[in-house]
Amino acid sequence: MRPGKYDRKHEFLIQGAELCELKELDLPESFGLDRRIEHYQGKRPLGLYRWDLDGLLAALSLELDRPDDYYSPRANKRAIKKLHGRLQAEYDSA
Repeated sequence: MRPGKYDRKHEFLIQGAELCELKELDLPESFGLDRRIEHYQGKRPLGLYRWDLDGLLAALSLELDRPDDYYSPRANKRAIKKLHGRLQAEYDSA
């Protein structure tokens, strides 16, 4: 998908535990977003368009709503919640 004339890129710097949890997410049909996140190192801001934010918010909310499994617990649900809050605030402001 190509950005239109009025589409704005939102810049996010994601580091540490948030980055580790983001790389472990399963993003269905993300049109290259999964590849960009896989190659992202956390040194520069990651540019996300509105449709990228929409897909990430959906994946993060599914991860937050998933019950904890006894055999494979999530490492850091607090980092996922913090990242979801940051992305949601930017999505609401756009």
